[in-house]
Amino acid sequence: MRDITTSKEKLLKKVRKALLEKRDNPYPSLEELPMYPPSEDLPEVVFAEQFTAVNGQFVFCEDEVQFIENLLELAEERKWHKIYCWEPALQQILSTYEYPYFETDKDFEQAEVGFTLCEALIARNGSIMLSNGNAAGRRLSIYPPVHIVLAYTSQMVMDLKDGFKLIKEKYGSSIPSMITTVTGPSRTADIEKTLVLGAHGPKELFVFMLDG
Repeated sequence: MRDITTSKEKLLKKVRKALLEKRDNPYPSLEELPMYPPSEDLPEVVFAEQFTAVNGQFVFCEDEVQFIENLLELAEERKWHKIYCWEPALQQILSTYEYPYFETDKDFEQAEVGFTLCEALIARNGSIMLSNGNAAGRRLSIYPPVHIVLAYTSQMVMDLKDGFKLIKEKYGSSIPSMITTVTGPSRTADIEKTLVLGAHGPKELFVFMLDG
């Protein structure tokens, strides 16, 4: 009888055979190899360049006093009155300098600014790594038209794999159910190829970085 096995059947047969036969990984060190050539610039410089290139606004602060001064100046300029902050570490900083904020979700539909921490800053593509592991949850970085992130130099990493390593070190086996990266303000160019900011999330995104 003539063999009428199709190419698809031959391929599936090879796949089944491969699944049944356990072999050692022929490339054990592949994941350790760098995906990109090394950068000559500091990660902070790379992040600032990439982040501002996608309409993010980056501010380096020497200490908390300078951070509060910059925040006050920005809030006065933009006339912000409803800044929401739910994370205890951030609330402590704002309370120390008597900066007003909303610590609950009362009148959240009127929120002007969402103020959060982050898990890491990814220098390579100017992205912010966020999760729902902190008290800010999912809403605070998405709903208000302005999102402000306070980050520290210790959270600056070059690539995504380094960001995931920080998360594993922080949470252990209890990895947050949501981990995402944000690259600049929300945007779309679906309508007549015209770029619109704030389409599905914050229209403005700020990163204030503190040494530490």
